[in-house]
Amino acid sequence: MSILGKIFTWWDGATVGTLLNSWRTGEKVGEDGLGNRYFRARKGDRRWVIYNGANDASRVPPEWHGWLHHTFDELPSDMLPAPRAWEQAPTPNLTGSTGAYRPAGALERGGRRAAATGDYEAWRPGAE
Repeated sequence: MSILGKIFTWWDGATVGTLLNSWRTGEKVGEDGLGNRYFRARKGDRRWVIYNGANDASRVPPEWHGWLHHTFDELPSDMLPAPRAWEQAPTPNLTGSTGAYRPAGALERGGRRAAATGDYEAWRPGAE
């Protein structure tokens, strides 16, 4: 992205101000498997992430989310045990994308629902 794009856009990657702040007052503490970089202030307790790609909070793994929100003070690399064989990688939020879930009957899938089966009986007051 060009320097003008970095100055005037906040939705696609870090802005110039965030990058300068990270370099000037921040200390890099780690990086996750998606390439997101995590920082903390040299003075104080502020913590932040610079995303590798689009700014989407669902791309922050659970262990780093806990660290960012001060749930625990230790870095995930120091604190967590090795991942188990049954654990899956976190998935991003697909809402609004072509990969979003579309149930049968959704307008994006033609808008046709299955016919009623006749097993429903409307309730009428006084009828028992």
